[in-house]
Parts: sequence; structure tokens; C-alpha cells
Amino acid sequence: MPTTFDNRFAYEFATLIAVIDPMATVPIFLFVTAGLGRRQALIVAAYAVAAAFLVLLVFVAGGQFALEALKIPMPAFQLAGSLILLLFGINMVLGKMAKDIQATPSDATLLERAVFPLAIPGIAGAGAMLTVVLLTDNHARTVAEQVSTVGVMALCLACSFAAFCVASQIIRVVGQSGVEIISRVSGLILASIAVNGLIVAIKLSFMLT
Repeated sequence: MPTTFDNRFAYEFATLIAVIDPMATVPIFLFVTAGLGRRQALIVAAYAVAAAFLVLLVFVAGGQFALEALKIPMPAFQLAGSLILLLFGINMVLGKMAKDIQATPSDATLLERAVFPLAIPGIAGAGAMLTVVLLTDNHARTVAEQVSTVGVMALCLACSFAAFCVASQIIRVVGQSGVEIISRVSGLILASIAVNGLIVAIKLSFMLT
């Protein structure tokens, strides 16, 4: 029994940490907190992680019910989510994301800076939403197992917060140009994940092998 639990924990942690990808959102965090003091930046990080947790928790609790009620098949949801993630990744690669973030009003509250695009779709992106729905399948998982998955999800989000905490050290080492490079590489990774999601969704939709 402990072996089964460990295997499931390792699988869920590896899966969620891959789709949440804490390091990919560090450039976004650096952009949205530009000009803020360390304390304010950490508050933005805390707000972003908390908002992402609430969004993913909503999908754990009711995502599958909502999709079934609306008669939306899982592949269709994955296809739509992957398209959005692809556009997000392309914007990062082309540097448009940085321009959009820099256009944020100077009087924007810390919560406004945290929610978009850092919490959504940065941390709680389409891939993460889809993954938590699949990992907490109401037809295959017990309530206790779903609660365990939520705990793993919280641990992965804590990793994101830890990455944000050391973001200032990262920018000191790599500089602003380095952040731009990391941002574009992260965008390419997100776009690759999105394309893979599109391929999987298309195969599932047309029952291709």
C-alpha cells in the first residue's frame, strides 16, 4: 500500500509541476512586479499563487460536472485550452507579453498585477486546469484521493511561490536582457506544450492512434 501511494504521489507531483512549470512564470512575475519593493513583490506572488489555487480548486470541485452538464467532451476542452496556451506562448516568444504587461496602469493594485497574466493563465493555465480535472476524475477517484491530489497541487504551487521569492536574485545574475531571453525560451516551451496538447486532443477527437 505505501508503494502505491508513493507511486501515485510521484506521478501526480511530476505531472502537475510540469504543467504549472514554476520557472516559466518567473519572467512574467519579474515584469508585473517591475518597480515594486521586495515586500510588495512578495505580496503579488502570494496573491497570484492564492488566486491560482482557488481557480484550480474550482476545477477540481466542479470542472468535470460543468463539462458534462454543458455536454463538452474532454478533448474539446483540451483543444480550446491548448489554443489559448499556444497564443499565450507565441506572445511571449515575440515579446508582446512584456509590452502588454508594461502597459499596465501605474496605479494598478497588487491584486490586479497578480491575477492577470501571472495567476491566469501563467500559473493556472489551460494545461493545469485540464490536468487537475483528469487527476480528480469523479468516476475513478475517491474523495480521499481527490483531497490528496489537492495537497499535491498545493505543494506544486508552493514551488511557484519559492521560485518567485528568488526571482530578484535571478535578475541580479542574468540582468534584464537575460530575463528577456528566459521569457522567450519559456514562451517557446509553453507553445510546445500547447502544440502537444493540440495533437493529443485531435487524436482523441477523431479516435486516431
